[in-house]
Amino acid sequence: MIRVLIADDQAMVRTGFAMILGTQDDIEVVAQTADGTAAVAAARELRPDVCLVDIRMPGLDGLEVTRRLAGPGVVDPLKVVVVTTFDLDEYVHAALTGGASGFLLKDAGPELLVEAVRAAARGDALVSPRVTVRLLRHFAAATAGVDNPLTGRETDVVRAVARGLTNAEVGAELYLSVSTVKTHLQSAQGKVGVRNRVELAAWAWRGGLLDP
Repeated sequence: MIRVLIADDQAMVRTGFAMILGTQDDIEVVAQTADGTAAVAAARELRPDVCLVDIRMPGLDGLEVTRRLAGPGVVDPLKVVVVTTFDLDEYVHAALTGGASGFLLKDAGPELLVEAVRAAARGDALVSPRVTVRLLRHFAAATAGVDNPLTGRETDVVRAVARGLTNAEVGAELYLSVSTVKTHLQSAQGKVGVRNRVELAAWAWRGGLLDP
């Protein structure tokens, strides 16, 4: 079972998300909180597999919650998916650089909500399609480029991930097993000093591995 914590200051949103996730045989909602301080405390106590976190909450906002649970320097970080109404570049950038495993808009629909939870749990990441291209272009424009220490095959895998493909889709496109894809991703993350595939995708766009 994928154990999920939901943090949102709106009771209707928490209830709706819990109902959607509760229909899935492989997902269990283990906690719901209405503010960021309670979310951090509950997450540290319960160690859920995935935390769904709103941005605008009393106490601590979702970006600070993300940094405390998954940010740089956190020992044994949790998987955090930021779910928000607000499609703002600064929110997306802050969430993902703060350690989030995904960024989803609340109007993305039930299927994407479920897939975002599953993706985070298995080590993938899902960014709402409406913001993905703009986000990646933002990263591409952020710096002039970086050195590429990756092998040719690792570069192929990273490029595919940066286009938003899952591990299974990368394997199908490049004729690799999913385990081989994971091995290449782990190696690439170690070489460039990032912690997850979202940061790896951002690195690829900053480094000019893809055309914006």
